[in-house]
Amino acid sequence: MDTLNVSEITNYMLQQASRYSPGHTQSIASGLRNFFQFLFLQGMTITNFTQCVLAPARRQLSTLPKFMTTDDVELLLKSIDQDTPNGRRNFAILQLLARLGLRSGEVASLTLDDINWNEGIITVGGKGGHKDQLPLPHEVGQAIANYLCDGRPNCSTRYVFVRLIAPLRGFIHGGAVGTIVRRALNHAGLHPALKGAHLLRHSLATGLLRDGASLTEIGELLRHRNLYTTQIYAKVDATALRRLAPTWPGGKV
Repeated sequence: MDTLNVSEITNYMLQQASRYSPGHTQSIASGLRNFFQFLFLQGMTITNFTQCVLAPARRQLSTLPKFMTTDDVELLLKSIDQDTPNGRRNFAILQLLARLGLRSGEVASLTLDDINWNEGIITVGGKGGHKDQLPLPHEVGQAIANYLCDGRPNCSTRYVFVRLIAPLRGFIHGGAVGTIVRRALNHAGLHPALKGAHLLRHSLATGLLRDGASLTEIGELLRHRNLYTTQIYAKVDATALRRLAPTWPGGKV
């Protein structure tokens, strides 16, 4: 065991990965880590090779979330012309996406009854029929109020956001919200890799993380049912991740 090195362990795991499925390779890696941990604790090796055992990455967290910087989000909001009914509606929609991280479908399904103006609370219908109450920030409430008072057409529908041309009704689904975001991005001269409504949700989470918010706090705001869903945002904080990286036993591979 004294002659074992990191390169040999890496080559072995690469061989296993080429022969077996990712799930089976994960099992091999787990068993090998336990074996190395046992050897180290028994004093049979002077180096703990546990952290050197590579394994296939979990696909759920294999990509980085697409996001815009805080400055670009503010630029997007400022680019909206609020002197027109269309602009006041779109500005209110973007405020809900950028400040509260709502999903496009949640914005589209928002009704007048979901806003409690006296208590400053908005009720959001999320995934799986869940209803969540969120505090309504002043700037978001003001944007919605401006639209309702001077922009929203007179109609019988209870949906907050209404088409500006006949038939006067709410959006059929969240796709219309995504279209509004894409058009606003183009108008602002912004060309991020992701151009849908979810871009602003990702941007909110990333900005909060970099400002010091915890993953638990971000998960609560985004109404994630499982903290695992929120963990993808940890990957964008490279500085914090460097502090978490363990020393590589045996030096460079």
